[in-house]
Amino acid sequence: MDGVRGIALVTSGAANARYPGRWWHMLGDGRLQCDLCPRDCRLHPGQRGACFVRMRGEDEGADRDRLLLTTYGRSSGFCVDPIEKKPLNHFYPGTSVLSFGTAGCNLACKFCQNWDISKSRDFDRLADQASPQTIARTAAELGAKSVAFTYNDPVIFAEYAMDVADACRELGVQSVAVTAGYMHAAPRAEFYAKMDAANVDLKAFTEDFYFKLTGAHLNAILDTLVYLKHATQVWFEITTLLVPGCNDSSAEIEALSQWVMKELGPDVPLHFTAFHPDWKMRDLPGTPAATLTRAREIGRAQGLHYVFTGNVHDPEGGSTSCPHCHNVVVVRDWYDILNYRVNESGKCLECGGEIAGRFQKFTRPFGPRRVPVRLAEKSA
Repeated sequence: MDGVRGIALVTSGAANARYPGRWWHMLGDGRLQCDLCPRDCRLHPGQRGACFVRMRGEDEGADRDRLLLTTYGRSSGFCVDPIEKKPLNHFYPGTSVLSFGTAGCNLACKFCQNWDISKSRDFDRLADQASPQTIARTAAELGAKSVAFTYNDPVIFAEYAMDVADACRELGVQSVAVTAGYMHAAPRAEFYAKMDAANVDLKAFTEDFYFKLTGAHLNAILDTLVYLKHATQVWFEITTLLVPGCNDSSAEIEALSQWVMKELGPDVPLHFTAFHPDWKMRDLPGTPAATLTRAREIGRAQGLHYVFTGNVHDPEGGSTSCPHCHNVVVVRDWYDILNYRVNESGKCLECGGEIAGRFQKFTRPFGPRRVPVRLAEKSA
């Protein structure tokens, strides 16, 4: 799979800019409230929510008093990635994942690393059109173990993501949500009933950081993490992007790690990743490698079994050690797997101890490649 892979598949009605959205109700003052996330956007006819892609209809008739999802069936692009890039280190390591996103976001992170997609107000960026069935078939044809909803937050296109997940499940393809976890309880339960795995951004461990730098609230994300652990079978990992001077103090990292240990347990993988100057925070330096190493040491000192570093070259920080015999069982260099000592049941080949995660028989790893895929939809 070298270069760009073009796949022409005949479908009908893949893209729908007026797809009926879910999770809303009318208010007494005539506005429509979106109930998907804690922003609770209250909309007049034709008005869009903070995410930009969920809007109230404006034309006279049925659409005027209902919520619409304007990006159903439309993507900013597809790409086959290693699953470790999501990052998910303990979800079928070495496999490939068909990744895609749409546009918009329900957070307002000033340090957004994918701002050209998540902050996009230009729907011309949504070049690819694909029905849920097309995406599932494409993943299966390419040998991808899973499909990932990523680049921007799948919460805001939940109806589309859930339909894709249903189509994937019929073909034995797994579904992965890469998300900030900012979601109300009722849609959250429906959404994660369709997902097999998730990587949740825990962007910091203070309300001040969340409110000032993301426009969201910390407790909503903590609620999502607790829900995933105690009310679902979804495999999930956590990512914290360490922004210099904002959320990288030893005290905050220790508090975050203690919370994960207490509320989620030692087996939830925690990734500390490097910030690079972007979007509205270009005046800060990138995260030093030493900061990530310090954060990993703090997390491990709190009893967490699987703490990783990311966005830096750090084979030690990217590798998995057995929590029982302490031997390194998965050696990673960036997204390359150089050695693998876990059987298909998730047992360490050195001592037989259990490695938390989802595993299968390990064959040739997909490797660090990034393969763009173009899905060309044509009406029947």
